[in-house]
Amino acid sequence: MINKCIAIYVFIDDLLKKTDHNEPTNRNMSDAEIITTVLVSAIYFSGHHEKAISFMSSTGMVTHMLSKSRFNRRLHQIRELIVDLFFQLSALIKELNISSEYSIDSFPVHTCDNIRIGNSKLIQGEVYRGKKVSMRRYFYGYNIHLLCTADGIPVEYTFLPGSRHDSNALKQMPLLVPPGSKIYADSAYTNYHIEQMLKDAENIDLLVQRKSNSTQKHEPYVDYLISSMRKRIESTFSEISNFLPKKIHAVTEFGFLLKVVLFIFGYAISRTII
Repeated sequence: MINKCIAIYVFIDDLLKKTDHNEPTNRNMSDAEIITTVLVSAIYFSGHHEKAISFMSSTGMVTHMLSKSRFNRRLHQIRELIVDLFFQLSALIKELNISSEYSIDSFPVHTCDNIRIGNSKLIQGEVYRGKKVSMRRYFYGYNIHLLCTADGIPVEYTFLPGSRHDSNALKQMPLLVPPGSKIYADSAYTNYHIEQMLKDAENIDLLVQRKSNSTQKHEPYVDYLISSMRKRIESTFSEISNFLPKKIHAVTEFGFLLKVVLFIFGYAISRTII
């Protein structure tokens, strides 16, 4: 485990050097050490930062560990840097994705149990009350939409309130994949305009499962390809859902979303370098 933590640190430090990241030289704890600690927390300690802080300090991997409060303040100061590093990693993964095949899907992350919605302090409003038809249950929180490679490694993400339709995610995600790529999706992502726009602008095929009443049917072999890819992505999302803890502890909405991003980042790291 210690060797894997060291590998994460080296990788993060290299990414920071690649982006010409500068920080004060008089700091006791570098940004690379902060980010490594929270990724270790996401991968090995279910997002429990205090346990990760204790582990990194007791093993000597971080010799000047900050207190919990100072650590959290530093973490929130570099939130944009963490997002930038994730997309730096995703760009490398896309370069190595020879098949140029991707899948997009979503899964719910609830902020509280349904019975506690009235007392929710993180988020409020009916816009967050959603229903996951495939799971046959309601939830209160966000839908996380992930674009993954054919091997199931997440490369892009976006968040939508629970009640928002999945097709809205296509308008928020950059979909920065190489020209000629194929993106497979289920029928909830049906948007003929975006499909045509991606095809015309970047020669990207957005292949969405068609509903029975669709006016633009696919050829049978295309339906088979979509079905095959959908089975892969569903297995991947089962793994990612199991990777997340049953309850994500956070005091603010922003802190909640940041932890979710760290879980996605940690899962991508665990699938690529460790």
